[in-house]
Amino acid sequence: MRTWTRSESREISDSYSLSLTVGPGNSEQVELGMALISGRLYVRAFRGRGSQWYQAAIKAGLGTVAIGTVRVNVELTPTDGPSEEIEAAYLAKYGPRAALVASPEARAATLLIEPT
Repeated sequence: MRTWTRSESREISDSYSLSLTVGPGNSEQVELGMALISGRLYVRAFRGRGSQWYQAAIKAGLGTVAIGTVRVNVELTPTDGPSEEIEAAYLAKYGPRAALVASPEARAATLLIEPT
């Protein structure tokens, strides 16, 4: 497993959202807000673990993200993550809209996205 490069991290920080394609093949993309903390990328399903894209992500474990000009194959891992830091990063990036991913349901549906 590799880490995000400096230029990828910069693109992630500068972009408003990412597009996630789950699994191999031509599955649909979902656009998501994101939090980059100490070089680790997190997303949350605001509807919780029952969210269709979240269920597909944990089942497949792999996908592709497109962020600005960056397109990377990734591993998708359910995690509790550093919950308070994730929420602070979402709040800093998205303002009041970050409340969508601060509910107990959304916290329980956190994914770590790592480049492969």
